[in-house]
Parts: sequence; structure tokens; C-alpha cells
Amino acid sequence: MISKIKKQKLIKEVAVHDKDTGSPEVQISILSKRIEELSKHLKTHAKDNHSRRGLLAMVADRQVHMKYLEKKSPKRASALAKKLGLKK
Repeated sequence: MISKIKKQKLIKEVAVHDKDTGSPEVQISILSKRIEELSKHLKTHAKDNHSRRGLLAMVADRQVHMKYLEKKSPKRASALAKKLGLKK
């Protein structure tokens, strides 16, 4: 779970405008952080299959958001992928 402060910090880093909370960039960055934290959890708790299923769902959701962003604005998508360290 991401704390409220960490989430606000993530939003400020990639927000398109001041009150942005729902743009693809923000959603992708939040999903990436949650995926990162859940991956760490699964390294120590290898048999937690319920969390693994949630992780796979989050990865798929992030992929859908990235495809949408690439379709709408390839420049923004590549900048975000570079900022977050995602492969294309």
C-alpha cells in the first residue's frame, strides 16, 4: 500500500496540470509504484498466490494505460517510460 504522502509526491512528479489526478501519466506512475512494492513483498513471501494474481492484474492494467497513451501521444508515452524506467 502506498502512503498518502508518497502518492501525492508521485502525482506532483508526473502531473500534466495542478489538479491532475486521473491522467494516464499519473495512473501509470501510481501503478508502477504499487507493482514495485508488491514485487518486493512477493520476493519474501513466494507462496502468496493471491497477491501474485493482483500483481499480474496491475501489470496488465498498466500495459493498457501505456497503449492508450502511446496511441494518443507517443511523445508523452516515451517521456513517461524513460522517467519511470519502463521498457518499450
